[in-house]
Amino acid sequence: MNQRFVEAFYWVATLKSMTRAAEKLFMTQSAISSRVSALEEELGVLLIDRRDRQQFALTNAGLRFLSYAERLMTLHRQMRDELGTEDAGMHLLRVGAIESALHTWLIPMLQHLRSVHANLQLELTVEITPVLAEAVKRGSLDLVFAAQSVSAPDIRTRPLPTMEMVFVGAKALKRRAPWTLAEIVSHEMMTFQRGSQPHLALLEQLRSAGLEPPRLHTVSSIPAMVQLIESGFGIATLPAIAAQTLVQRHEIAVLPCETALAALPVQASYRYDPGSSALTAVIQDALKFIDGFGVDPARTRARGRSNQKKIR
Repeated sequence: MNQRFVEAFYWVATLKSMTRAAEKLFMTQSAISSRVSALEEELGVLLIDRRDRQQFALTNAGLRFLSYAERLMTLHRQMRDELGTEDAGMHLLRVGAIESALHTWLIPMLQHLRSVHANLQLELTVEITPVLAEAVKRGSLDLVFAAQSVSAPDIRTRPLPTMEMVFVGAKALKRRAPWTLAEIVSHEMMTFQRGSQPHLALLEQLRSAGLEPPRLHTVSSIPAMVQLIESGFGIATLPAIAAQTLVQRHEIAVLPCETALAALPVQASYRYDPGSSALTAVIQDALKFIDGFGVDPARTRARGRSNQKKIR
């Protein structure tokens, strides 16, 4: 049985589309269709129900064979790993991320991956959470970092460290005493795009305190937001780690507030590929890097020694 035919069927069945499978495998749709048809001819059964072209469906035989296909791909991958015959060619990782990740740990993470995976080719998309969620479901992205989890049977999701959010204003607003939330809200305000987690969390926090800003603007781009802050347009909410870097290059300042903003949750969602150990390893390395990003090694060692003393 041709392994490439099995792989073509697996991705058609998983992504529920010949077109998406073709995009995933960098093939034409006709080539994918030919491979699936050849597999059906070899097995002597139809795997895909082609009667309704508006809705994708597998036949009963197709549903049964999907389990075998995944096991065959896993076995083939394990065999290559055991014999040391993993493909040494380029491995493409298609990454999607929200703007906040771009201005915190995303670039250092990508640099780290390129340093430890010499054959890695990256494709980066920066978008809002709903677009990223749909892209990973469709199979056009392999790994996404978004503000909410992606709910799909074949997608794996796990939480990442949350991002502390802070108020940022023009440098002229900087002072020693912490601001009250009412003082912050007396200015026009900016946050991320309408319906995003920071936007909704800010609205909820202000309403709970019985406050309403004169205007609440939504801006999807952090560089654009920074320019607006510098011009005195208003006070914005930004991830603290991004703000710490931006204040060194721009005429802006973090404005400590008596009321802390809700932290920004970040979720990593990715599709498991039973046929590739290389991409699985890259994704796991990416998640491990993010978990340790910003951790002081000296503090980590000291904490470890302290824990050892407690154990003794």
